[in-house]
Amino acid sequence: MLSTLTAACSFEEEIKKSRFIAHAAPIESAEAALAFFASKGDRDATHNCWAYKITDGYRFNDDGEPGGTAGRPILQAIEGKGLTGVAVLVIRYFGGVKLGTGGLIRAYGGCAAKCLDAAPKTVIVPSRTVYCTCNYSDVERVKVRLLQAGASIVDEDFGAEGVTWTLDVPVSQLAVVQQVYTDQTKGKGQWTVP
Repeated sequence: MLSTLTAACSFEEEIKKSRFIAHAAPIESAEAALAFFASKGDRDATHNCWAYKITDGYRFNDDGEPGGTAGRPILQAIEGKGLTGVAVLVIRYFGGVKLGTGGLIRAYGGCAAKCLDAAPKTVIVPSRTVYCTCNYSDVERVKVRLLQAGASIVDEDFGAEGVTWTLDVPVSQLAVVQQVYTDQTKGKGQWTVP
């Protein structure tokens, strides 16, 4: 199962006189990742290398380091931790000692991994949006049963005939919640999974 961060986190270490500072944060989109990098990056640093991974893609940037020695190891740290919806920026202040290709890969990937290890995480539970209706006479009973079965009510719209709920239901519980709904409404409610 994939996880994501619940809050931003930072980590700093010195490797052969170079200072590495990693910043990680949860993100929803590529635009959010780029905005995070812009807000945390330091123009006075030697390099601002980064990577992000979201549901529909990823990107990384070596920012002047030899190709494949910074951005890709940061991305591999994200993937190695089973994360998505995450952006990681690793800032390097050069300390006068060259690290070599292997040293750079270990430094950038290791700093990113240590930052991600310290970050608070949560498992992403795949869910579906469901729209369903209920007569006013059954609202309280049906609502309680839906919540007990694992659904979350995202929105309630009260109309002339009854209520229309927008539910968020874990995919693993979808069939169970639908059966509870059908039983509680005696098959008279409308259940729609877009």
